[in-house]
Amino acid sequence: MERRTPGLMAEVAALARIEEMGGRMAARQASAADTAREEKAATRAMWALGDYHRFAKETVWEVGPTLVAACEISAGQRVLDVAAGTGNVAIRAAAAGADVVASDLTPENFEAGRREARSHGVELDWVEADAESLPFGDGEFDVVTSSFGAMFAPNHQAVADELVRVCRPGGTIGLLTFTPEGLGGTFFELFARHAPPPPPGALPPSLWGSEEHVRGLFGDRVESLRTTRDAYVERAATPEDYLRLFFETFGPLVALQALLADRPDRAAALERDLMEFATRENRGAPGGSAEYPYEYLLVVARTRARPPA
Repeated sequence: MERRTPGLMAEVAALARIEEMGGRMAARQASAADTAREEKAATRAMWALGDYHRFAKETVWEVGPTLVAACEISAGQRVLDVAAGTGNVAIRAAAAGADVVASDLTPENFEAGRREARSHGVELDWVEADAESLPFGDGEFDVVTSSFGAMFAPNHQAVADELVRVCRPGGTIGLLTFTPEGLGGTFFELFARHAPPPPPGALPPSLWGSEEHVRGLFGDRVESLRTTRDAYVERAATPEDYLRLFFETFGPLVALQALLADRPDRAAALERDLMEFATRENRGAPGGSAEYPYEYLLVVARTRARPPA
């Protein structure tokens, strides 16, 4: 049976509006453009909640160098990191000597990224940008990357089109994404049971972890596409501490808590299901720290030097 994992970004778009505006928006007729702008604003506000930099440092941060190495990023290259967050890939690319632009829909997180970059002794540009409509020229970058970021945009084809467009002919596109079968897919599925339904057409983020799906998105616009499955481990002192990290720092969950604040039964069900998840999926040794192995897909694609015939 196919696992249903609605897109995380799309599912919680309404939640950020509630947190940002302090109540439900009145029902009204809106054009498609108005709706799209509202959804983007809601998504931006959602990821600004909590403490994303703390969350990233305690979860995905150490995987950044893996993508830099896989893409063979080096001095003299111009690199774009899409949905960069606070720079777990972008900062490492700059440390390798590249000229780097870190782009993200949520500029509220850039200051933490700048502080982190200074601590690494590097400089890079930080640009507010939507992964589905990047504000850069065609073929502007030698390497385009995204680490557990662009996968959350609901329109996967639009994202893939933009990654290809801004990458130069013969350049490199590198991605790290959670797989549908791994712990990330399990978490998204759990989250979906408690969040509002996604808008029509929104695709689940973990689909980016399917080799077949990614190959279909890029099609014949890339001359090669190499995929590797691997895993990294997130750790905490106890399952309770691991869950506390998510409740305090992960923007989508902070937004969902706000939505359920006046619905104690549903809030309790959410906490109960997450606690069960954190306990069941703990792979740490008895008496030791809690450990959570997350499977990911590493994708490295080379764009065609010439357009396909």
